[in-house]
Amino acid sequence: MNAVVIAVCLMLFLSFIRINVVVALTISAVVAGLVGGLDIHQTIAAFNDGLGGGAQIALSYALLGAFAAALSHSGLTTLISHAIINKLGKEPNSSNTQMVRWLLLVTILAMAVSSQNILPIHIAFIPILIPPLLHVISKLNIDRRLIACILTFGLVTTYMILPIGFGGIFLNDILLANLNTNGLNAVTTQIPQAMLLPALGMVCGLLTAVFISYRKPREYMIEQPVVSDTETPVISRKSIIISISAIVVTLIVQLQTDSMIFGALSGFIIFRFSGIIKQDISKDLFNQGVHMMANIGFIMIAAAGFAAVVKSTGEVGTLVTSLGDIIGDNKALAALLMLIVGLLITMGIGSSFSTIPIIATIYVPLALSFGFSVAATIALVGTAAALGDAGSPASDSTLGPTAGLNADGQHDHIRDSVIPTFVHYNIPLLVFGWIAAMVL
Repeated sequence: MNAVVIAVCLMLFLSFIRINVVVALTISAVVAGLVGGLDIHQTIAAFNDGLGGGAQIALSYALLGAFAAALSHSGLTTLISHAIINKLGKEPNSSNTQMVRWLLLVTILAMAVSSQNILPIHIAFIPILIPPLLHVISKLNIDRRLIACILTFGLVTTYMILPIGFGGIFLNDILLANLNTNGLNAVTTQIPQAMLLPALGMVCGLLTAVFISYRKPREYMIEQPVVSDTETPVISRKSIIISISAIVVTLIVQLQTDSMIFGALSGFIIFRFSGIIKQDISKDLFNQGVHMMANIGFIMIAAAGFAAVVKSTGEVGTLVTSLGDIIGDNKALAALLMLIVGLLITMGIGSSFSTIPIIATIYVPLALSFGFSVAATIALVGTAAALGDAGSPASDSTLGPTAGLNADGQHDHIRDSVIPTFVHYNIPLLVFGWIAAMVL
């Protein structure tokens, strides 16, 4: 059996039985290398070489966690939480409870969508926005799996169809460029149009999560809120101004430098030297923030090593080209198998952006040989790459939501983020992607 299939399935199995994702990725990388024909020294060398690819992301998340901790300490997030608690009222069954619930869900969705284009900060908003709201979410008995699905929907679907911000990078700079490099004559306007039908699958998954799967209340342990429901928090005007200024500077620096590292660092420095955070606790805040995001960082580093080993084996190309013997002349089966292989690759690598250059080289000639149209080929490659982004243990589209929702230790990464997003998005995306390939 192909080394990629074995390694990805092993990684998912180990993660599912609650083996730490970093350990699961490392073990699976070794298995991928050995099964793929590398010796143990070549496997370790490839893994070590790949680790550097995740270091930048890991440091970004660590500094982002420190900035989030400082922001939380400033009191601004306390005000937000207090305002929502007051809006909720004292009675859980009061008439405004449903209104607040829907307002909260829509706000989180809007923030997730805008984080990809209007303010392209990706998951940077999650550890800032979500932890202060966990008390409210618990008080409303909202299933956190629903919040994870909403966040992942906004993070993934947006870049699939909107060519702005991260969507512009995915659709134009990566997808279109790789398609045309490998022999497809596509134009910019065709890309979002071809991805609309697959994106409809994501919408169906979101509606299923909201109105069917997680509509029932789920109880969580409610910790003592930062402020009581009746007392108004006393926060100085200086703290509010500095907090807002730090947020603005963080966004500006990140957009100007295209670096989450320097953006988060700028915001933390403002808090550190503004006087609203005392010197003796700034170090503790930094450590607290880094600790909050450290798990994500290590997972991303291990995922980069895993991806490097998989690429070194050359088994990705073998997996795709071997489809020809299985498919024969069956166009429908060809589309289905190409999508499934894309799902496996992205689940292992954890990034749809990184998957396209790997599969486009082989998928474009294969699709053209089966007579797929330009639009159908776009849908095939784009969907094959997006498949697995939601539902991968190593994807920031699931790691980000977990980092925010597990701030109080009541949200499991695999069972509460990975499995729900996999079921609600990968299955309908697979179906709608196949339909798009057949009808476009």
